[in-house]
Amino acid sequence: MSNHEYTPKSKIGKWFNDRLPLLTLANHLTDYPTPKNLNYWWTFGGILTFCLITQIVTGVILGMHYIAHADLAFESVEHIMRDVNYGWLIRYVHANGASMFFLAVYIHIFRALYYGSYKSPREVIWIIGMLIYFLMMATAFMGYVLPWGQMSFWGATVITNLFSAIPLVGESITNWLWGGYSVDNPTLTRFFSLHYLFPFLILGLVVLHIWALHVPGNNNPIGIDIEKPSKDTVPFHPYIVIKDLFALLIFLLVFAFFVFFSPNILGHADNYIEANPLVTPAHIVPEWYLLPFYAILRSVPDKLLGVIAMFAAIFVLVILPWLDTSKVRSAIFRPIYKQFYWFLVADVLILGYMGAMPAEGTYLLIARVATIYYFAHFLIILPFLGLKEKTIELPLNITEPVLGGSANPEMTKNNSNIRSNL
Repeated sequence: MSNHEYTPKSKIGKWFNDRLPLLTLANHLTDYPTPKNLNYWWTFGGILTFCLITQIVTGVILGMHYIAHADLAFESVEHIMRDVNYGWLIRYVHANGASMFFLAVYIHIFRALYYGSYKSPREVIWIIGMLIYFLMMATAFMGYVLPWGQMSFWGATVITNLFSAIPLVGESITNWLWGGYSVDNPTLTRFFSLHYLFPFLILGLVVLHIWALHVPGNNNPIGIDIEKPSKDTVPFHPYIVIKDLFALLIFLLVFAFFVFFSPNILGHADNYIEANPLVTPAHIVPEWYLLPFYAILRSVPDKLLGVIAMFAAIFVLVILPWLDTSKVRSAIFRPIYKQFYWFLVADVLILGYMGAMPAEGTYLLIARVATIYYFAHFLIILPFLGLKEKTIELPLNITEPVLGGSANPEMTKNNSNIRSNL
């Protein structure tokens, strides 16, 4: 990394940079010192940025042809698919792009859980990330309503009805969301407006997320603090840029497979039937990326408590930095936590599967057990492990695990103090 501040050489560049230092900012981003041991799990930040831009661009184009009216919405989608030049491609990219967006964000979140990227001093980065995740779910839900198919209509009816369980103000909130006394044209127009607005709010939060990241710097697989610049860092460009671009290329191959070979596999067949308020689908389910929370909602017999549990499942992630009491970040040095981490991954997958199944019999029982474990992991297991778990000794620096070498006596002493405190 260059230790001096960038200075434009041309008069025009200097004049512009003195008034709006974009060139200095660009230089900072390219020279930004990054831990040299970052693996490919760290490339999903760039992939997510690509996904967001793709969704905004394709969404704006689709908005030019979509008609947000209950009598015309379904036909306008068919018009996009059949009559608009490459409309089928833009819609399939947008629809499957939502799934790819959530796939990347779940990998991004679970990577952070494994390597402790939510721990001090990165709590604000994590909280902003959770706000982005929450807005993504709201945006995706409202986007799912826009085609105005059977699953769109009844999904909107079921989910918005949940707010009616809130004491005192529930009915008012539900009627406000509907724009009347049932899901109808006012509901569709409101959801379209908010679905169009929220991605730009997400973009603003992403800028804050990246800004907050540049204050403490990147975490790394070992989870130890590094000095910037140092022998443990490399400039962001070209080293990390090339790595991110390669990972993005592989991701685009997966994306392209769904768009061109199985564009409807992640959707629901009932959503290709125009909405009919008089015919209820046999089994109402949301998109796959919302299924774990849907399973938590249905696993609680009381409607209000189910809504509370569903939102609590998200809120518990927000306060995670304070629930995990361990002073060691990475699961590499936490052998017991590593096992519970994989239990959590399996639990979330089970919840997702149960969310797609009918809420009855064995499915309901398994969903309830999985819900209990989900909350127990964050509220009981993590705080307990942080106090009792014996961790593995941390290395001196990032280079040591690769090149070997003796541990620094001061670091060894600090590691011993850490383990004695756990």
